[in-house]
Amino acid sequence: MSELADWLERFRRGAELVAVATTGAAGSMLDFKPGEGKWGIRTIVCHLADTEIVFAMRIRQMIAEENPSIPAIDQDLWADRLDYGKRKLSQALDTFRRTRAENYELLKDLPEQAFARTGQHSKRGTVTVMDLLKIFAQHPEKHVGQIQAARAAYKEFKASQAQPAAQ
Repeated sequence: MSELADWLERFRRGAELVAVATTGAAGSMLDFKPGEGKWGIRTIVCHLADTEIVFAMRIRQMIAEENPSIPAIDQDLWADRLDYGKRKLSQALDTFRRTRAENYELLKDLPEQAFARTGQHSKRGTVTVMDLLKIFAQHPEKHVGQIQAARAAYKEFKASQAQPAAQ
């Protein structure tokens, strides 16, 4: 398998990794924050859904246009102002899975030279389609680790609440 094929496969699998990591998560577990400044499961999945939509636009611009400008987003503002805490996990997961599948279908059929096309990211500078493929292939993998850590922290928290106070 080529390097490109390997990255495309990692990209394709990302949504299923998130689906597996969130299976059975419900109720107060979804919004439990495992630490100061950390996101809960619902926020992570909403973030993945929204950034996949952003990726869809960026990648299409880079393929169709000559070296387009690509603005950075403020993920914390998005989480706050798009009310991630009120969104349904199932819908966010569905949006992520559907958009990821559509993006994969576009990418897998591109000629290899298309992955060298560039854009100008406001923080990263010059990026290629291949750079973005790698970033977004790793993106859900990173967040799956955070989901797993949040679930483990929630279970520890619930276990500590269930233990009687020492006398």
